[in-house]
Amino acid sequence: MERRTIGAAALEVGAVGLGCMPMNWAYSGSRQRGAESLRTVHAALDRGTTLLDTADMYGPFTNELLVGRALKERRAAAFVSTKVGLLVGEQHIVANGRPGYVKRACDASLRRLQTDVIDLYQLHREDPEVPVEETWGAMAELVSAGKVRALGLCAVGARSGRRAGARLHDATIRKLERVQQVFPVSAVQAELSVWSPEALETLLPWCEARGVGFLAAMPLGNGFLTGTLTPGEGFEPDDLRARHPRFTAEMMAANQPIVVGLRRIAARHSAMGGADVTPAQVALAWVLSRGRHVVPVPGAKRECWVVENAAAAGLRLTAEDLAEVAALPAALGSWD
Repeated sequence: MERRTIGAAALEVGAVGLGCMPMNWAYSGSRQRGAESLRTVHAALDRGTTLLDTADMYGPFTNELLVGRALKERRAAAFVSTKVGLLVGEQHIVANGRPGYVKRACDASLRRLQTDVIDLYQLHREDPEVPVEETWGAMAELVSAGKVRALGLCAVGARSGRRAGARLHDATIRKLERVQQVFPVSAVQAELSVWSPEALETLLPWCEARGVGFLAAMPLGNGFLTGTLTPGEGFEPDDLRARHPRFTAEMMAANQPIVVGLRRIAARHSAMGGADVTPAQVALAWVLSRGRHVVPVPGAKRECWVVENAAAAGLRLTAEDLAEVAALPAALGSWD
């Protein structure tokens, strides 16, 4: 697989990463199987998908434990990224950015991941009660201690609470500029996909101008852009899409023209190359085309999906394809 670099430290990863969260948390609990997920991680590594993205809150903790089982056997083949800053309770999630907690959480993650060093340690969310510079300073001390190689920040992209006239990632950029004064940011993780392109406006250019890597979260639109979901089919109660404003039966039906457009491009490439190209691969190739500093991190829990996603790294979209994607209708959701 093509390799890409993250940040000024030039950390090298496969062009397509693997989001491990669905293996243990937030998606269809009845379909989560540990042995199958472990095979999925190994299949990803076999195909050059080196970036494994997890977090202590996924599960909580069980996702890191799963990734740790794979790392114990194949640490040299993997680039491990995990996150800190969120605690999961019975019915709530709270932020904790206190320096002492950050250091304890890192040690706990290292134990669960069965590794001596975390390649990329990301701040999941800022603690409103702790200056972000203090949290980031504690994370920087972990780099000095040799427990972490590089630092990243997850962008908050919620549409609720946006100020009138404010661009989606303005607050994130202000935060990035503050923490950059403390220690270099190697990567930013934020949603970016064909149906959620907002990061293209300001956040992606900010990263490119500063040599900061961009990890594209949800590049397949939580599965919608794969074309495998049926409007009205419904989701299990523990699946985050059961409460997502774009996954009501009405909105899924309204957004089908996006999938139709991706299918059309996929069919054209299939006819030209002889190999089957899927809408998901077109969606990932579009994200990859946004810049050499961009690494899509699609979530997956089955081997067939990571094989399909990895193959997207070899798909090159033409100028005609990109123009066709640009002409697709904007996605609708209940916030619209």
